[in-house]
Amino acid sequence: MSKKYFTPHEANSLIPYIRMDLFLLQEVKREFKRKAALLRELRYEYEQLSLDPPEERLFELEASMEFLHMEAKTLTDSIRMKGAQLKDVDHGVVDFPALLNGKEVLLCWRQGEEHIQYYHGDGTGYCGRRPLPQDAELG
Repeated sequence: MSKKYFTPHEANSLIPYIRMDLFLLQEVKREFKRKAALLRELRYEYEQLSLDPPEERLFELEASMEFLHMEAKTLTDSIRMKGAQLKDVDHGVVDFPALLNGKEVLLCWRQGEEHIQYYHGDGTGYCGRRPLPQDAELG
């Protein structure tokens, strides 16, 4: 399978879908962290009392965390299957492979931005973002 390269227009057309996947993924991550903290607290409290924690409650929390993990994988797979690369869930950074004047680059979008305005090289990451040149040949 050949590598997919995006034009800014093609990548921008996916932003509404990426935005929704990312929002849901962030919600799942927050819920997972909340349940993980609850699970730690529950185990700690029972450990301090030298008692075994209630197995049903532990199983319930662990099962719901496993479900959240599967949901997160589905959402990250959804982004990847669109051809995008999820770089940072918390900051909402997503890259799209592109060609700029014949050179491989990544079109870079961050949650809160209306459309793609930046790019960077594969090795530079978010900190190396530069504005898309107006006269660039993108393909």
